[in-house]
Amino acid sequence: MRKEKTIDFHIKWAWHAISRMYNAYAAQYDMTMAVGYVLLNIDSEQGTPATKIAPLLGMEPRSLVRMLKNLEERGLIRRQVSVVDKRFVRIILTDEGRVKREQAREGVITFNNNLRSKIDPEKLAVFLEVIQDINHLVEEENQKLKASEGVEEL
Repeated sequence: MRKEKTIDFHIKWAWHAISRMYNAYAAQYDMTMAVGYVLLNIDSEQGTPATKIAPLLGMEPRSLVRMLKNLEERGLIRRQVSVVDKRFVRIILTDEGRVKREQAREGVITFNNNLRSKIDPEKLAVFLEVIQDINHLVEEENQKLKASEGVEEL
């Protein structure tokens, strides 16, 4: 099968195009798309437990550790360790982090409003339904693969 005929090719192709666009937008604010994405997933008022951020982003915890260290060095976040349980760390946006988060938010809103104004709402609804179905099927497949790995290890 030619790659252009596969579904995953088109999903990846679209995501790379969106990623390049977001990175070009973010560069205007001395950010990357990845930085903006992390900032958008940190609660601007209460902060977010560090252990909750990676699952929200679909990232590996190791990758997130490097990203959070970078954001902390840039003064966009700070870590708040619980006085009750030192293992519990909450990631808090600094004032500069809130500014960058808002810039990222504006970029996402602008892009989504642009899509909504140019794509028929019914087509968009079908697309969202189909992409949810694909995500569900991929998750099922991942569970099967994980289960089969566990069996082989015994």
